Amino acid sequence: MPFFSICIPAYKRIAYLERLLQSIEIQTFKDYEIIITDDSPDDTVSVLCQQYFQLLPITYHKNQVALGTPANWNKAISLAQGDWIKLMHDDDWFTGPSSLGQFADCAREHKENFIFSAFINKYENSGKEIVSFPGYFRLNQLKKQPASILSKNIIGHPSTTLHRNDGKTLYDIRLKWLVDIEMYIRRARINKIKYIPETLVVLGMSDSQVTAQVKNDPKVEIPEHLYFLNKMGPGILKNIFAYDYFWRFIRNFNIKSEDYFKEYDKEHSTPEIIKLMVRFQNKIPRQFLKIGVISKMLMLLHYLTHQKKIS
Repeated sequence: MPFFSICIPAYKRIAYLERLLQSIEIQTFKDYEIIITDDSPDDTVSVLCQQYFQLLPITYHKNQVALGTPANWNKAISLAQGDWIKLMHDDDWFTGPSSLGQFADCAREHKENFIFSAFINKYENSGKEIVSFPGYFRLNQLKKQPASILSKNIIGHPSTTLHRNDGKTLYDIRLKWLVDIEMYIRRARINKIKYIPETLVVLGMSDSQVTAQVKNDPKVEIPEHLYFLNKMGPGILKNIFAYDYFWRFIRNFNIKSEDYFKEYDKEHSTPEIIKLMVRFQNKIPRQFLKIGVISKMLMLLHYLTHQKKIS
């Protein structure tokens, strides 16, 4: 069996995919297989893969019916034979020839089953690059209280991660906006986390990504957040970073009553602590909630007053 299964869920964007395949081809570490699951409506990805069959150990799978994200991610993972899963989105790529080797060294040297590296965000429209190294405090919080990642995603896209192929853990297909966050919390609850302080992956940032398309869409985000809270349990709000995240969510969507939740999601109940946040915010003039420091102080006051009510 190969050491790594590099799982690539693909969709049409062949220029991006070829960039990723080229970054894999130059890796000095060679003990891997590549699984490509194709959601494209045409054969462009298939044609590109055929050009690389002689260069890379690619297994290509065409989905007869498009699965969408994250079901297509799960399809690639389900076909993996390697000891470790290295999911790579088709618009991301490795920074240099030693990237995969550094992931392998970490996997061999440590007992942790969930690993992630520092990364670079590369913005397609502007060409701007932002290097992301999580600070000690945030990293420590993630290890102690995984729900803190709601406040700031220090792991980034799944392309930064590496996890053991246990044949069990898949992404939740009911999620789009919170799909990676939910997985990270679930993984961090059962596995120790190992962080590699090297930028091993570049994350391509563009408007074509699913998260960019659903951002700020109440039809997507409100049901997802209620589903997420019901799945995880409102007890995650005992973590002040998670509490602050949902405080800002209510403020940013200008949610004024429980009816607003019911308008978009009749399936899931609204936790009592969320209802209390909504009622409290409705007593505060909107212009004050828009001022960051005031909003933070009000959030802290509400948290300290109601934390015993969080079940």
